[in-house]
Amino acid sequence: MRKISIAGKSIALALILAGCAGKTGLTDCGDYWVDTSVTSLNQDDRVRYLVIHYTAVDDRESLALLTHGAGSAHYLVSSLPPVVNGKPVARLLVPEDKRAWHAGISDWNGRSNLNDTSIGIEIVNTGFTESAAGKRWYPYAPEQVELVARLAKDIIQRYRIKPDNVVAHSDIAPLRKSDPGPLFPWAQLAERGIGAWPDKNAVDKYLAGRAPDAQAPVADIQRALGRYGYRLPQHGKADEETTRVISAFQMHFRPGDISGRADAQTEAIALALLEKYRT
Repeated sequence: MRKISIAGKSIALALILAGCAGKTGLTDCGDYWVDTSVTSLNQDDRVRYLVIHYTAVDDRESLALLTHGAGSAHYLVSSLPPVVNGKPVARLLVPEDKRAWHAGISDWNGRSNLNDTSIGIEIVNTGFTESAAGKRWYPYAPEQVELVARLAKDIIQRYRIKPDNVVAHSDIAPLRKSDPGPLFPWAQLAERGIGAWPDKNAVDKYLAGRAPDAQAPVADIQRALGRYGYRLPQHGKADEETTRVISAFQMHFRPGDISGRADAQTEAIALALLEKYRT
């Protein structure tokens, strides 16, 4: 009787498993099954940020450093991307479900160590050279910009990345990084739905008739940039750290003047961004 009972249970279990496989999608993981029939609503994507960089070196060295050096990135856009069947090619160096080492020590909008939750795109670009006349920044090729736009838009859509979480390396590490620099076309990409950008009418509203280069209260700009996502002091003083963070903000949203000075236009842009993305 016991043998018959055990056999009956085995047959019943087999029938249950067969039924579950058809109705609930059991996955065979070797030594166990996983039932994926019920999914929690309490979840979101691990990837929350898209970080844009320049490599500061040429194609050959960029590839070597990002594959055998201390850092890495998910994607590399070469100086002149190859085209296959009419479409540009980006190099995938780290699978998107893996952690690449591109952001380093970083902070954005209350979160740190963005390597854990971001995808990084490196673009082959010299960045800048310095001389007695100052820094000379190098532009991006139109082919690079087009590929970055297509790649970024796809990543943003798949992971539902918010516009204000598409950031420059200099946004998340302003005291040590300047990439992708003031010549990266953030405004052009924003027109294609990639990244954040202030509305002109809102900027004019917050300028409130002031000259763009008029002095603005440092404390007000510190407070606005802190609310938007930057990590910086809140003491009302234009110290070196504050100046560098303001300069990083200007490189992204006001590249015509990246002096780091606390002026009315910088304040108005920050307030316009807060109105659009932080209300």
